[in-house]
Amino acid sequence: MSTEHADTPGPDAGHAGHDHEGQPHTHGHDLWPEGFWEQPRRLGEGLEGHGAVDDHNVGRTPGLFHVNRRHGGSHSGIRTFAKLPMALTPEDLVAAQVDVAVLGVPWDSTAGGRSGTNHGPTALRTIPHFGSYGFPSQHLDVRVNPFDVLTMCDYGDSPIHVGNTAATFESVRKFVGTVVGAGAIPIIMGGDHAITWPAATAVADHYGHGKVGIVHFDAHADVGTDMHGALASHGTPMRKLIDSGAVPGRNFVQVGLRGYWPDQETLDWMDEHEMRTHFMAEIDRDGFDAVLDRAVDEALDQADHLYISLDIDVCDPAFAPGTGTPVSGGITSIDILRAVRRLSAEVGIVAMDVVEVAPPYDNDGEITVLLANRAIGEAMTGTAMRRLGLTGADYLDPHALNLDADGARRTQVFRDRQA
Repeated sequence: MSTEHADTPGPDAGHAGHDHEGQPHTHGHDLWPEGFWEQPRRLGEGLEGHGAVDDHNVGRTPGLFHVNRRHGGSHSGIRTFAKLPMALTPEDLVAAQVDVAVLGVPWDSTAGGRSGTNHGPTALRTIPHFGSYGFPSQHLDVRVNPFDVLTMCDYGDSPIHVGNTAATFESVRKFVGTVVGAGAIPIIMGGDHAITWPAATAVADHYGHGKVGIVHFDAHADVGTDMHGALASHGTPMRKLIDSGAVPGRNFVQVGLRGYWPDQETLDWMDEHEMRTHFMAEIDRDGFDAVLDRAVDEALDQADHLYISLDIDVCDPAFAPGTGTPVSGGITSIDILRAVRRLSAEVGIVAMDVVEVAPPYDNDGEITVLLANRAIGEAMTGTAMRRLGLTGADYLDPHALNLDADGARRTQVFRDRQA
């Protein structure tokens, strides 16, 4: 269906000329449909032309396929996320009954700060998965191996159109829509935060507008009306979702906001739309665990399904320097990892994005990419925990606390054995 655009001229306006034979031309823009180069005000509908296709293996039996050998090691082979098998089409997802599909959106053309988040998906696939050797195994804190419990895959990257926000966002919306339509949980690797608008819209289109809630971890509110004249930017996605009706303001829980923006007018708008916001001041005063308990309680207070949107700049630059708009005074890496796992296990998620990872600004140890990669692992682990019924508040396996199954301190048990 058609997409409504701003009544503004595209970049080819005023640039019509003539070729060497005197024929008029518009620098190739006449090849694209009307409105292709204009700013988006709203997104379209339907999934026609979604781009999740297998161009080279026509007639292939649908299903997952591995592109790595089992014993290749973490730095060898073809880099899929955590060496997961590949899927290229929604038919692959359905045939394999995929639970979780990891996909990339290598896009940063709507970033207002430092660029480089388009390298995020590649970096997240390249870094050693979850800090493990070879293939990852069970999570030591909860003793659950998500790779044994869930069927997961790497779904590749969404099609993008460099320099064309409207067309790219339509592609992202449709691409993510094929995942939720196949019954899988999309975990989306950005990319700048603007991609949350089309990604969360796809999820809301599937589950119903007003029925999806978002827990939004970020240093920034991302509810601007525009950014330097750009209607779609990494500073506006949450307002876009609210204004469109896809995710009402009362369905938002924001955690980690700090710094010197938004202004009071924007804060008043957030209050009018009943957005629930936990600023760093609250976290600093009451402790992250207390605030996380509140966020878990609030996550589905007004909604039926949960989407996590994780901007890596919610973490202090000491833990995540590789991002476009870092703000000092944020949460720690262990805070965000535990938060993602708890929400995924205790509440359950239908989608998640991890955005604003900018590898060019990471340190030599790639700690930002490592953290974002591990956060995806926590979402997988939490989802597996929920599948297994391990949904108690802040569940940990007794062995992780140095306790045996009866609650006795293991060190003392060992001493008793030796006596």
